[in-house]
Amino acid sequence: MSVKPYKKSKENKKAQVKSMFDHIAHRYDFLNHFLSLGIDSCWRKKTVNVLRDKKDAFILDVATGTADLAIRAHKALKPHKIIGIDISERMLALGRQKVKRKMIDEIELLHGDSENLRFENNTFDAAMVSFGVRNFENLEKGLSEIYRVLKPEGKFVVLEFSRPSKFPVRQLYGFYFTQILPAIGRYFSNDSSAYAYLPESVLNFPEGEKFAHCLSRTGFVQVSCVSLTFGIASVYIAYKPQQ
Repeated sequence: MSVKPYKKSKENKKAQVKSMFDHIAHRYDFLNHFLSLGIDSCWRKKTVNVLRDKKDAFILDVATGTADLAIRAHKALKPHKIIGIDISERMLALGRQKVKRKMIDEIELLHGDSENLRFENNTFDAAMVSFGVRNFENLEKGLSEIYRVLKPEGKFVVLEFSRPSKFPVRQLYGFYFTQILPAIGRYFSNDSSAYAYLPESVLNFPEGEKFAHCLSRTGFVQVSCVSLTFGIASVYIAYKPQQ
C-alpha cells in the first residue's frame, strides 16, 4: 500500500508530496538539522565521498530539495555540472537562493518529476538521491528513469532512512521517530501530517536487501549497502552495467 502524507485527500501521492514540501519548505532545512541533531550533514558527506571517483563529472541530483547534497557534492568533487530536480517549486526556490549566495555556477536546479525525467538516454556520469526515493509514487519507475539517463558504468548513490535492528537503539529510535519527531515537526512546521508521514513512510520503505533487490530488478549491478549511525540511515551504491 502506498503511504501518502494527507490521508483525507483524494490526490495521488505525487501531488500530495509536492503540496507537503511546498508547505514545509520554509522550515525544511532547520528541521532537518535540528531533528537529526546535525547528523544529516555527516550522512550527506559520506554519501558524496562514495562519488569521489566521479570528479569533473556530469551529475544528476534527484529530489534535490533545497540542494544540500548538490552543494556538498560541488564542494567535494568539483564536478563539471550538477543538475538538481524536484517537484516542489518552493524547495527549489530556496535551493536557488543558497546556490546563488555561494556563487556556484555549476549547479542548475530545475522543476522535474523523477518518474518522467526530461533527459536523453545515457546523459549522466552519476546520479544521487538523498531522502527522496521513499517519496516516489512508483518506486521502480523512478529507479528505471534514473537507470535510463545514466551512462554505461555510471554510478548511482542513494541515502535513505532505515530501521536499526539492535537493542536498545531500535527501541530508542522507534520512540523518538514515532513520538518525539512528529510532535516537534508539527510544532515548527504547522503541518500536522508532514512529520507523521515521515516515520510512516520509513516503516513502509523496502529497506536493506529488499531495496537492493529493487535496484537489481531495475538493471543495476554491483549493488551494495553501507549502514550509518547504528542503522538509522543507509547508503546504497549501484552501477549501470557497461553496454
